[in-house]
Amino acid sequence: QVQLVESGGGLVQAGGSLRLSCAASGFTVDDYAIGWFRQAPGKEREGVSCISGRGGITYYVDSVKGRFTISRDSAKNTVYLQMDSLRPEDTAVYYCATEESPYGSTCLFDRLSTYDYYYWGQGTQVTVSS
Repeated sequence: QVQLVESGGGLVQAGGSLRLSCAASGFTVDDYAIGWFRQAPGKEREGVSCISGRGGITYYVDSVKGRFTISRDSAKNTVYLQMDSLRPEDTAVYYCATEESPYGSTCLFDRLSTYDYYYWGQGTQVTVSS
């Protein structure tokens, strides 16, 4: 059974840091593209970052580039999102998700759409105060 569980969210001051974890079970994270998405109240869910399977190629949207870092620990079957220099506009529920197929990845084409991802975690709240 495929399962994704996010953790590590919380309340932080602007300029601070958080590290989110996405613990996977039922599949190997090295075989599938994993994406991080976020959704603020009243806004659409948007992509943040992704890492491709096997090759581990990463992609970041412009708004987080240079501040966020996606990584994975194969031994723990976990994907991380290190968030530094946090801003109030980063406040959202953060979700990790995986594409359905292990073959290819839209992440390799610098594309990060919710429509390409099938399995989702329950989300973890990140709140950045001014």
